[in-house]
This record gives sequence, structure tokens and C-alpha cells, in this order.
Amino acid sequence: MEEELKCPVCGSLFREPIILPCSHNVCLPCARTIAVQTPESEQHLPPLLHPRGAAPPAAAGAAPGPAAAAGSAACLDSECAAGGGGGDHADKLSLHSETDSGYGSYTPSLKSPNGVRVLPLVPAPPGAAAAAPRGAGAASSSLTCPQCHRSASLDQRGLRGFQRNRLLEAIVQRYQQGRAAAAAAAKCQLCDRSPPEPAAVLCEQCEVLYCAACQLRCHPARGPFAKHRLAPPPGQPGAPGGGGGGGEGGGKGAGGGRKPPTCAEHDLENYSMYCVSCRSPVCYRCLEEGKHGKHDLKALGAVWKQHKAQLSQALNGVSDKAKEAKEFLVQLKNLLQQIQENGLDYEACLVAQCDALVDALTRQKAKLLTKVTKEREHKLKVVWDQINHCTLKLRQSTGLMEYCLEVIKENDPSGFLQISDALIKRVQVSQEQWVKGALEPKVSAEFDLTLDSEPLLQSIHQLDFIQMKFPVTVPPVPLLQLEKCCTRNNSVTLAWRMPPLSHNPVEGYILELDDGDGGQFREVYVGKETLCTIDGLHFNSTYNARVKAFNSSGVGPYSKTVILQTSDVAWFTFDPSSAHRDIVLSNDNQTATCNSYDDRVVLGTAAFSKGVHYWELHVDRYDNHPDPAFGIARINVVKDMMLGKDDKAWAMYVDNNRSWFMHCNSHTNRTEGGVSKGATVGVLLDLNKHNLTFYINGQQQGPPAFENVEGVFMPALSLNRNVQVTLHTGLEVPQCVKQPKLPNN
Repeated sequence: MEEELKCPVCGSLFREPIILPCSHNVCLPCARTIAVQTPESEQHLPPLLHPRGAAPPAAAGAAPGPAAAAGSAACLDSECAAGGGGGDHADKLSLHSETDSGYGSYTPSLKSPNGVRVLPLVPAPPGAAAAAPRGAGAASSSLTCPQCHRSASLDQRGLRGFQRNRLLEAIVQRYQQGRAAAAAAAKCQLCDRSPPEPAAVLCEQCEVLYCAACQLRCHPARGPFAKHRLAPPPGQPGAPGGGGGGGEGGGKGAGGGRKPPTCAEHDLENYSMYCVSCRSPVCYRCLEEGKHGKHDLKALGAVWKQHKAQLSQALNGVSDKAKEAKEFLVQLKNLLQQIQENGLDYEACLVAQCDALVDALTRQKAKLLTKVTKEREHKLKVVWDQINHCTLKLRQSTGLMEYCLEVIKENDPSGFLQISDALIKRVQVSQEQWVKGALEPKVSAEFDLTLDSEPLLQSIHQLDFIQMKFPVTVPPVPLLQLEKCCTRNNSVTLAWRMPPLSHNPVEGYILELDDGDGGQFREVYVGKETLCTIDGLHFNSTYNARVKAFNSSGVGPYSKTVILQTSDVAWFTFDPSSAHRDIVLSNDNQTATCNSYDDRVVLGTAAFSKGVHYWELHVDRYDNHPDPAFGIARINVVKDMMLGKDDKAWAMYVDNNRSWFMHCNSHTNRTEGGVSKGATVGVLLDLNKHNLTFYINGQQQGPPAFENVEGVFMPALSLNRNVQVTLHTGLEVPQCVKQPKLPNN
């Protein structure tokens, strides 16, 4: 609201605000500074451009000297003959109306030094200077609105002719008082002291109040804080809107009620009516004078209520838009955070991709260098072998040549003929060794390896981001995060993500799981999350899971199938959330007792619908021969009576001498043998054969207790305060009930 209470000229809170004809407000002292005196040379305007009530230059020139000025002043609030000389045509072309108090819609084109626009100069008509005596015509004043730049002429009352906005003045006064009270209570928001020190400055960017010590410590004028603007706390002198506008209107009536506004033309009269034509309140003397005789007049209070209702109705629309704007700002701030996060993710992906390209190029470089090295070593080996071979032959040939020359030098014909045939053959053989090509290198010095890197360079130069200019298609294959996929008891947890830099939007995912026996897949989750846990599966079962993504274009392909194995045996405890309130659990919910002498039921945290399961309960305390009951139950079993008395439980209850099986309050199969302190009760639930069997101290208690049990069951126990038992789970099925292995055929 503070911006609405600031003068557009001085930028401070309004002081004695006045209402301009364009409905904008300005301080009275500021209005004095922007009022423009129009010189005599600028008064030669076309007749229709003169403010209403001001005589045109020709009329002004008819009355020389002071008389002309007086005549002009007398004409300010009346219909001058000179001004109305144009008849109906002049009225249609006039830029002023009867109710605008001299306000015109002429668009100025010049600006004064203080930034306020004024009317442009118009050349004087021919002969005007000769018709008007020297010094005739007084300068007139006008005021240009600093917001809409429309001009208004001033009558003989000057600026006092404009109505004073007392309502705005009262609102500014209340606002100053509120800011002053806030300044008195403004405390440092970072002080460790109690009470905090008074605030010395307000950071407009951080929106935090600091005392002098906290400012030096937490908000130094360097680094990123150097550009922050520090201002005095709200309400202190120099603070924005902080009570600096004393003036004539800032200190009046600080503690008392406002004086009712009086008529601008009759200072002693209060407003009583409202002129709809002039859009201004009037007093009864204005009505007596006949200025509003033909105007539409209404009671001031009725018009006040009507306009209040109209303003309230208009405010409802603005309030809705403001609410939408706030939600939009929240959306934009979330968008900023999302852009920041996505930018970091894309930077990381870009770095990873570029690093991958560099790594691939480095590996390929190593491979190419290896090829060059092998080629070089091969050429060197061939040349060295040829050098050695040629050297050996040359040495042999040279030795043979020298030997033959020595033989030729001998003068013994018989001795020469003895060896000449053999030497001739050796020389011929030696000559034959130097066949054609023997004295040519087997390899060349050039390497027949040409690396064509131009396509790769072009690809690197053309490497750029793919913009989302192509039509949106179905999402790609999700990637299962195997390091986050796990099983616990009969629950499985799966996690997945989309490939990096995936351009197609994703609206959700569909997770599918089979039945644990290799059957058909079924949907177990549809949503936007990328982590899902499925409970209530079968123990000792193998499940296959897969996931796919979808968007407005359709459903994408399935991911790879992941295989998950649930636990072989069940690990569970007593469930405190479903136990009767008299049940007392301890030892990490593995030990149970009761506060009541009546039997109360507690269930286990596991649920079984398939497989063979075995658990034991150790009797820690057994006093006064109670009848604890052990067995299984549905989730909705009655918990304030012995287990087995309703149709939701199957149990064996036992005392110190004998036991009974009970379901629907029906007692069957009385069996000798009871429990005492230190005894162990075993429960075997075989859902493959659909029966339930009980054991005491490792021995089967009677026949199988119940047949044809089907559905979902939870371990259950009922006891009173004379019994305390401890649960043992994760046990292998006793050997006596395990199925023997079939011989191999």
C-alpha cells in the first residue's frame, strides 16, 4: 500500500494532497513547484485550445492594462461570451466539458526542466501584436499532472481551487502512526541476546532487520552483500515511507477525530449533497446559488454507500486476481528451483557424456597406437631379417670370391683342375642365390595406415542439443536400479529411473508383478513415484517384476524383468498397533503379557496365505494355572476374549494338565499334557495341505487340530496377567513333518 500513499513528484508520503481534475493526487507543496506560468508570447492559442474561463488573446487585448486582467479573472468560473462564441459547433469541437474544471485532453509535446509537460508554443495570428497594446494581457497558470501529463488551468483561487483529498490525508496519517509503532518495536532478528537489540538497518534484499553488531558480523558490506541496499528500519526518519512526511498534514489530529470536510467555495459549510453531473460533493449554499440547478443531485450518504458497494465489488475481482498472482509467484519460484536443479542435472549429464566421449576417444587412440606400433615392429623385423640374411650371403660370396681369386693365381694346372669343377659349381650356386628381387626391400618405409578422422571431426563440430521441436512420443524404457531393489520377509521394494537426457515427458509409471508361480503379470502400482514397496506376498516364492512409463502419447516399452525371491521363513514380532490395550509388549515386541485377569488377544506382524510356516512360543511365567491359547486368526478377530471363541480364530488353549482345540467356541480333542514355566509351544501352519498342528516341548499335541483352513491368517495368542510368553520366529519346519525326498528315476 505504501506506493499508493507516495506523491509522484517528491516520492514521499503525501502532504496536504489535492485532487487534480484527472483524479490523480499530488502534494500541495509539490503542486506549487510544478505549476507553469504561460508567458504572453505563449498565449496565442487557437480559440478552442484555451482553458475554459480564460479569454482568448483578442478579447484580452480589448481591455488594456489591469482592467483586462480583472476581466479575465472574472471570467474563470463562468461561461464567457468570447469562449462560447463558436455556438454548437464550438461545443462539439471543444476539448473541455462543463464538469472538468478546466481539464483538457490536449497531448503536450514539450517538457519543462522539472519533467512536467506543458502546452507547445503556437505562433501569434497576423495583426495580433498590432491589435494588442504593449503589456496587455496577464500571464495565466496551468498545472500538468505528473502521471498522465494532462494539463489543467488554474482559476483566480489558484491551487486552492482544487479539492483537498482529506480521506487520503487521514489514511497517510494512520499509516505513519502504524509505522512509528512498528519502528518502536523493530528488533534485530539475528541477535542472540534476550531481549534482542533494537534494529539499526533493514536489508531490502534479505528482508532482515539487523542491529549494528549483527550487521558487521552477518551482513558485511563486501562480497555478494556489497550490492544490497541497507535502509533504516520501517518508521524511522529516512526509512521508506517511514514518517518523514510531516508537513502541514503529517502532524495534525494525531489523537483526535477528523474535522468534517467543508465546501471548497464556502469554507463554513459542510457537504450535504452530491452532484452526479459534476462528480463532486456540494453544500446547500452551492444549491442556493443555482450553480447546480439543472444537474442530477443525490443525497451524499446514499451516493457514498453506493460507491462503497461498487468499490467493494471491484475489489473482489482484484482480490481474486491477486490470489492468482500469488499462486503464480509460488509457481514461478518453484520453477526457479526446478530450473536450477535441472540445470545442475543437465550440466552433470553433459559433463558425463563428454567425459564418456573423451574416454572412448582415448581408448580408441590407444587401440590405433597399438596397431601403429605392431606395424612398425613388423616392418623393422622384416628389414632386420633381410639385412641379416643379405649380410650372411654377402659374406659367403665375398669369401668365395677371394678364395677363387687365390686359386686362379696358382700356377699348378693339375692342382687347379682337381678343384675347378667344384668351384665352378659353387660360384654358379652362389650366383643363383641372388635371384631377381633378392636385392629389393621386402617392405616399404611408408605406413599403409590412413586415419579418416574427418567424419568424426564433423560430428564433433555438429554436436549440439536436440531441441524439443519434434512431436512428443511415448517415453523410453525405464532403467531398474538394482542396487535399490530388495526383499524383506514377504515384501519387495523396487526402484527405477528414466534414462538421462530423456526428451519425452513422463506422466506416470505402471509396475507389474506376477503371482510368484510364473503366472500372468498384474498391475500393482500406477503413479508418478519411482520407488514402490509391495507387501503381503507369499514366503519362499520367486516374483518377476517389470515397469513401463506412459504419457499423453501412449505407453512406452517394458523395462527388463527383475527376479525377486522372498524369504524362506517368516521373521515377525507381536503387533503393538493391533493388540488389545491391556496387552504389554517388551523385548522389541517379542515378549507379551497382560494387565488384566481376563484373556486378551495379540496378533503377529506377518500374514500367511501360502506355504508351510512354523513358530514357537516360550512360556516365561505361568502362575495360578491360567489357560493361554495359541493359534492363528483373521485380522478382524475379537480381541477382548479367549482366542477361538469366535469364528475368526483357530486355537489350542491349554492348562497345566491338558489341552483343547477351539473354534467358534467349540471345544474338541481333549488331550493330556499341559504347560508350565519353561515349556515351549510350537505352531505349524501348513497352507499347502490346509491344516494346523500344535506341539508342546517338541511333541505333537493330539492329531492335526484343524483341516481345510484357507485364506489369509496371522499368528495369534490370548493370555492374561498370570502368563508371559516370548515369541521365536524364523525357524525351520520340524524334520518330522518335512516331506521325504522322492528317489530319482
